[in-house]
Amino acid sequence: MARVAIVGSYGVGLTVELDRVPEAGETVVGRSFRRDHGGKGSNQAVGAARLGADVDFLTAIGDDAFGHEAIALWETEGVHAEAVLAPPAATMTAPIFVEPSGQNRIVIVPGALERLTRAHVDAFAERIARADVCLVQLEIPVDTALYALEVARRAGVRTILNPAPAPTEPIAPEVDYVTPNETEAAAVQGARATVVLTLGEEGAELDGVRIPAFPATAVDTTGAGDAFNAAFAVALAEGLPDLDAVRWGCAAGAHMVEHAGVVPGLPTRAELEMRLQWQNV
Repeated sequence: MARVAIVGSYGVGLTVELDRVPEAGETVVGRSFRRDHGGKGSNQAVGAARLGADVDFLTAIGDDAFGHEAIALWETEGVHAEAVLAPPAATMTAPIFVEPSGQNRIVIVPGALERLTRAHVDAFAERIARADVCLVQLEIPVDTALYALEVARRAGVRTILNPAPAPTEPIAPEVDYVTPNETEAAAVQGARATVVLTLGEEGAELDGVRIPAFPATAVDTTGAGDAFNAAFAVALAEGLPDLDAVRWGCAAGAHMVEHAGVVPGLPTRAELEMRLQWQNV
């Protein structure tokens, strides 16, 4: 079984659907509200587990209702989570505003995630070392994220950095792969890595080769990048070539955008394989 280690975030998505986002000082009426499990790390961990990987996940949560719900989620999804409790900080929350086009705007309040440190990564190092792939994002402190990648590389584990959200200052990590979207690419342009540029409805690009998107009718684009990275990581962990792994990512992203909410939209292995049959690259 493919093994994937993930160091990253858990948070709660607070989603408002509305006709348009308000201007400064303006109040608008939303059409609906829902609360969802979120956080890029957790989303990617659940996504990888649904695709059949053995997943170890390191994160930080508050000792609060949201944190307790997270633990229940990981148990249900088969994710082996090492959740650092960091009271009095609260579990991360993320208000999300979704327009009728499916485009979204997200605000992240990190909370407990800011207390995830190198020491926690050291305690998790054995799980990283036994993985085939280590996947990290940037909703945790950048120093902690880069250190996790360093620990993985020292152990001979393939590494993926999903540089989301983009860091405030450019970084140039040494990793096997970086997976920015177009707005994040400038922040990691100095990275010593294979760059997989995700392009939304245009697909993705790997070493100048464009991989087309799969057909999809977008309902909500939230989490498309998480679905992509989870599938990409699992494919690499299973030994697939890079182009095929990117194709897995595109298929997972297409499946995701057709669903409201992230966890409900993460494909199972059967759903991914069905989507892959829709297009020959």
